[in-house]
Amino acid sequence: MLSLLKIKNIALIDELQLEFSHGLNLLTGETGSGKSIIVDSLGALTGERISSDLIKEGEKTAQIEGLFNLPSSANLHEIFESGGVEIENGEAIDLIVRRELAASGRNRIFVNNQLVTGNFLRRIGAYLVDIHGQGEQATLFNSSNHLEILDEYANLGNLRTNVAEKYRELAKTQKEIENLREDEAQKLQLLDVLQFQVDEIKKINPQTGEDDALNEEKRRLNNVEKLSALSDESYLLLYDNEESTVATLEKAARRIAELAEYESSFKEYDEGLKTAQAVLEDLAMSVRDFRNRLEFSPERLEEIENRLAEISRLKRKYGGAIETILVHLAESEARLKNIETFEERREELKKILAKQREDYLKIASEIHDKRTKAARKFEKEVEANLKAVALEKARFEVRIDAPNAVDLSNENNKKLTAKGYDQIEFYFSANVGESPKPLAKVASGGEASRLMLILKTTAKSADAEKSVVFDEIDVGIGGRVAEAVGLKLKQLAKTQQVLCVTHQPQVASLADQHFLVEKETVGKRTKVSVRQLKADEKTEEIARMLTGAQITETARQHAREMLSAAK
Repeated sequence: MLSLLKIKNIALIDELQLEFSHGLNLLTGETGSGKSIIVDSLGALTGERISSDLIKEGEKTAQIEGLFNLPSSANLHEIFESGGVEIENGEAIDLIVRRELAASGRNRIFVNNQLVTGNFLRRIGAYLVDIHGQGEQATLFNSSNHLEILDEYANLGNLRTNVAEKYRELAKTQKEIENLREDEAQKLQLLDVLQFQVDEIKKINPQTGEDDALNEEKRRLNNVEKLSALSDESYLLLYDNEESTVATLEKAARRIAELAEYESSFKEYDEGLKTAQAVLEDLAMSVRDFRNRLEFSPERLEEIENRLAEISRLKRKYGGAIETILVHLAESEARLKNIETFEERREELKKILAKQREDYLKIASEIHDKRTKAARKFEKEVEANLKAVALEKARFEVRIDAPNAVDLSNENNKKLTAKGYDQIEFYFSANVGESPKPLAKVASGGEASRLMLILKTTAKSADAEKSVVFDEIDVGIGGRVAEAVGLKLKQLAKTQQVLCVTHQPQVASLADQHFLVEKETVGKRTKVSVRQLKADEKTEEIARMLTGAQITETARQHAREMLSAAK
């Protein structure tokens, strides 16, 4: 659950700190007061994108921080271990998640004061909070999302991972077979082209690093006169001169040896001086030998230039480096081999593909069976829960469209996907006498809000330790329906922490903790503040929600009655 949320310098918020508890936590306030800023800030702690543009005007940095308490799990520990973030072992895990934003665009994320990536935060965000926003009705009307809801209810996460892996293997083999077919269709032409390229590269036979070595030798040949002068001068200075370095060092070594007879501390330099003499003599001989080897050869220079020209031509045709040329050679040889052994390779791939299809269909069929079984149970639970939100006569169906055995045997079947081969769509009817139809065609805005609440809460009913946030889930409803939605939220809050942004007094009256979001102008600046309401303040806020700015005594009495009935 979420225990603490701190926001600093975000949008119109200077600084605020909210402490949440178990149960139903409600946020109310005038339209445009800043409630969505709080929800968006919480979303940022689960890994959602947040822009530096949200930094309060005039400030250079902003910060969002949350304290979460989560039950320990093997999956969560695996994520932390793979991310290199240390957490304590125990039944529960305390996490402090912090996002720091800078106007320069450099944003940072910390988990328990350890710097982490956005990808890591998104992975653990799935364990922190589920946020259901105002626009989610649109996602509910998209049938492609229905499969995800059902699979979440059926807890098919591991099977989905397995079937996705099998599908990737299957698709990879199918792609290779398609490439073989393309190669076969152009076999004669491709054979000539590939064989020419292989022969051309092999004839020149470039070696890794050869061009660098040739260029270095070319520079030497083009500078023989300069190198000769330098090596002659170096040899004289080092060795072949009365005042050479070696001669001077030898004299100095003798003087130091005499000193050592009277001052023992100089003896420790004896070995170093001998080493220095040996190094200088070796260097002098190397310079002399180098000079003796120097010889300008127009023939060798021409040979080098011709070789570099050949390599340069290959680079232009097959890549900008010898390494790229060699990669192209290996790939071309492999394609040649595949073409030359086409039939053999195709038969081999067909056997592999058949086994992969068998493995894929085995898992996909298991997923299909579990979906079918879970769908019937899901339908009953959803219909039962719809009664609690004033949709007593509603009917809900999960329809699963799966290919038959003949279709499944077709290797070109497009219904085989990384999610299995089922197509799921929810059907709904709110009224007696009307048969269920696709959800997008029949659900009104208010019905969609309630249905989304039921679908989300039913699908996640086993995830009682995670906080759930509803941002104006009750939009488009009122009266008895709003009261029914509030009671459903209250029921859900008995098993998990619920945070809800609402404009409905019927919902607000059921709050275990009620926070008021206010926007005010101080001087030339606008600021947003949040405070937890006391009992009498709750009455006043609910009365405002009932009547608007002009609060009457009748509205206050009605608010008191609503609060009393909610106890």
